[in-house]
Amino acid sequence: MSFWSLFDDGRSAPHCKSWREKFLFRCGHYLANRHARVTIGKNCLIHPSAKICPRNGEIVIGDNCIIAMGTCIQGNVRIGNNCSVQMNGNIVGYGNHDDQSGVITIGDDSRIAANCMMIACNHNFADPEKPIREQGVTPAPITVGRDVWLGGYVKITAGCTIGEGSVLGMGSVVTKDIPPYSIAVGVPAKAVKSRKAIA
Repeated sequence: MSFWSLFDDGRSAPHCKSWREKFLFRCGHYLANRHARVTIGKNCLIHPSAKICPRNGEIVIGDNCIIAMGTCIQGNVRIGNNCSVQMNGNIVGYGNHDDQSGVITIGDDSRIAANCMMIACNHNFADPEKPIREQGVTPAPITVGRDVWLGGYVKITAGCTIGEGSVLGMGSVVTKDIPPYSIAVGVPAKAVKSRKAIA
């Protein structure tokens, strides 16, 4: 049990009604906002156990967002309005303020379930005679469109775009772009149905 569990009223879904919860999220907002290149919108609930650090980049979190306990957001990351990142999310962008080659962009109204991961770079490993740690990385952007739902444990690799309105099934691993309004599942993730066809 963490120290912050004393203030969350035992809830896994954030609420901000009791004095304990108000104190909890005020602390979370302060800890996230202490970095010079972090911008947080209005009415956000950020758990103080979330690790939010821009490194050499910039983090922008829109209005009315929820960042749950244990989540790690680092580097160049842009999160739209009305989004949620649930427990233990891992969202790592690359580049810096002038280099957006590894930026992660998440559109408005998107829902990211627990334990999802997005890493906007890959290690280079072409030379087997040289340690991988010495070969650098190649950044590539990740884009999650508006009104997307990522099920638990979804992984998105560098360079992929999830089209707006899409749904990714639990445990899917995205290695290629997913068209808008797709229902996609599997390893690697493939679109199996269109939400437009359902309507």
